[in-house]
Amino acid sequence: MKWHRLAGLLLALLSLRAFAQDIEPRAYSNAPVGVNFVIAGVVRTQGALSFDAAVPIENAKLDTTTAVLAYARVLDIGGKSGKFDVIVPYTHLQGTADYQGVPVSRDVTGFGRPALRLSVNFHGAPALALRDFRGWKQDLIVGASLQVSPPLAQYDENRIVNIGANRWTIKPEIGVSKAIGKWIVEGQAAAVFFTDNDDFYGGHTRSQKPIYTMQGHLIHGFSSGTWFAIDATYFAGGRSDIDGELSNDLQQNWRVGAVLAIPVGRLHSIKLSASSGVSARTGNNFDAFGVAWQYRWGGGL
Repeated sequence: MKWHRLAGLLLALLSLRAFAQDIEPRAYSNAPVGVNFVIAGVVRTQGALSFDAAVPIENAKLDTTTAVLAYARVLDIGGKSGKFDVIVPYTHLQGTADYQGVPVSRDVTGFGRPALRLSVNFHGAPALALRDFRGWKQDLIVGASLQVSPPLAQYDENRIVNIGANRWTIKPEIGVSKAIGKWIVEGQAAAVFFTDNDDFYGGHTRSQKPIYTMQGHLIHGFSSGTWFAIDATYFAGGRSDIDGELSNDLQQNWRVGAVLAIPVGRLHSIKLSASSGVSARTGNNFDAFGVAWQYRWGGGL
């Protein structure tokens, strides 16, 4: 069995969960039913990252260091392969920004918003036990997922910059993955919906329109099990209002990135990732760098 068929399933969980700005190759890869994954890693960002893009700050220079712990399990959903995953980040944020022309600074540590996701491959990736998976080869996979994030992250209604946003986030997505020799071409489209934050800075209520996002990935696998991906994502929308007054924060952003996954023995792997903003209408570009370790077990491995 080629290791890279399994390795790509969940290594990309370690993007910093900004939802619309995620870059996630191999999100709909197949794997044997019953396989479990645990992932631990660190992501570092520098620039104008905002955990809540609707917050009206300018000239942001915010650095974050995020430790991430994730778990996932491959499922049999009506004969189709699927997975359930959960991710919990813990973040240190520090830096400065301007709010209504006044400089503000922030240095805070706390939990980021957790995320739970259920996905299923509707076409091209049947649920298989390990003995049957050995002879399976990918052609065209079509899948979908639903991700939910509760408002459990650090949040202080008396501060303008926080790790959390005090609201629920819901993200339905559809993905397509096509194997062409040792290459895989992928595309994903999603919408991110937000509930209102009724305890926004200053005692206000803030709402936000959905953000729509598209991703594209070009992935190459090697016989050793190593694989790399070149990625791009575009997202738009997300205009917010505070107490019914529209803000000038419509987003139209491009990001590019790359991922390198390397097997270490039969059950372990290491992933290196990097991404950067190409353009951003609202000026919230940032650079991100990550390293992750993955261990897998179960399913007859």
